[in-house]
Amino acid sequence: MSQAGEVEISTATHVSQDQQGQQDQQKGNSTGNFKVDKPIGKGNFSVVFKATCQTTGKLVALKKVYIYDMKDPEARVECIKEINLLKSLDHPNIVRYYSSFITPGELNIVLELADAGDLSRVIKNYISKRHLIPEPTIWKYFIQICNGIYFMHARRIMHRDIKPANIFIMGDGNIKVGDLGMGRYFSPKTLAAQTIIGTPYYMSPERIRGKGYDFKSDVWSLGCLLYEMASLQSPFAGQKTNLYALCRKIGNCDFAPIPSDCYSDQFQSLVECCMTPEATARPSIGYVRNVAAEMMALCSYKANNCFAGSNTSLQIDQAEGL
Repeated sequence: MSQAGEVEISTATHVSQDQQGQQDQQKGNSTGNFKVDKPIGKGNFSVVFKATCQTTGKLVALKKVYIYDMKDPEARVECIKEINLLKSLDHPNIVRYYSSFITPGELNIVLELADAGDLSRVIKNYISKRHLIPEPTIWKYFIQICNGIYFMHARRIMHRDIKPANIFIMGDGNIKVGDLGMGRYFSPKTLAAQTIIGTPYYMSPERIRGKGYDFKSDVWSLGCLLYEMASLQSPFAGQKTNLYALCRKIGNCDFAPIPSDCYSDQFQSLVECCMTPEATARPSIGYVRNVAAEMMALCSYKANNCFAGSNTSLQIDQAEGL
């Protein structure tokens, strides 16, 4: 698949997301050079399909962005920014961009297919088995996530929506950071952005308070992610319908402790320092990545002795809070 050139928003006939989505789900439907299969994900203005390149036979993820469902012209411009962002990020732990093209009413982005689902599915699987995720497994995943985010931050790009559903798993077990549509490039002189974007459970205290955020907001979200892999629920679960109570819990860093008999002191310490209320007191992604790498190496050295695996059963009383 060749790289596409600059993409422009055309003035083609408007096809709504619902209308196009119904068409795309018909068996054998084709878009461009791709045979469209089942939908595998959905956003506010987009649907991601499993698709096959009819030239090479390669399986891909085809993200259809329904640009004419966006009432705000600036939102359409953001689509083009996403493409340029994806083009600039070539890393083994970031979902790979292949190409993009326009069809009537929609922008199509061809991406690497994560054929083993996402991290939220892994967490739900452990919940169903009533077992915790072993610490070595968490470090194996987390170091790869950190590698991807470190690569982004080194290029002055924040992810801005780190959560289990945006961490994808390949068939070989490797981890890919994806869904970079909220990512934003910052020049070296830019410290923060004012837009409030992100998943509420993973939003940092400074964002809840309406202040600008910087790269340390991603570090907060990494702490939330690490916590959820250990506890199998968000640190602020249980406030799904009460946004005020959720914001208050986040602002006060009010969350239950991680099971201390199942995870190391270093594990809990990293969660706590990432989830420090003041952004300036949080570590950099470089520090977080170094700790994850050291713990991964330690777990490999100690093998089964690293994780107190004798106590892995879990009584799940708050699964509905996920």
